[in-house]
Amino acid sequence: MKCPFCGASDTTVADTRLSEDGDIVRRRRRCLSCERRFSTHERAEIRLPRVVKKNGSRVDFDREKLSASLWLALRKRQVTIEVVDAAILRIEETLLTQGEREIQSEKIGEMVMRELKKIDKVAYVRFASVYRNFEDVDKFSDLVKEVSRPAPRKFQ
Repeated sequence: MKCPFCGASDTTVADTRLSEDGDIVRRRRRCLSCERRFSTHERAEIRLPRVVKKNGSRVDFDREKLSASLWLALRKRQVTIEVVDAAILRIEETLLTQGEREIQSEKIGEMVMRELKKIDKVAYVRFASVYRNFEDVDKFSDLVKEVSRPAPRKFQ
């Protein structure tokens, strides 16, 4: 590791600690040339699949775009940041566990709709109406009826 102060490549690790959640390793280092101390933070690099858009172009997965889409659908709804962050994490975990290098944007849209349906039915209808690009009122009405039905009871 190069010293950020003098550029020397001879540094030594003085202390190593894990973050509270164990995801990040913090190392306290000392430069052997200038004797100054500095910290480094190590995190595992996780590769999410590239997104194949409807027009065939490929882009990197963008967590911020996903978050913005969820928040747009949830605008003026009483939903906490923690709930939305958990939904984003579930979507990312699903993408990681699939192990694919690429994913169709439509599949991500379906994942978002599933999460919104669990979080807030109004937000689900908002997102679905734009995402599915309804051409007539009947299809929109069917969607509203679908979320208005009570969930089937499970007997144990």
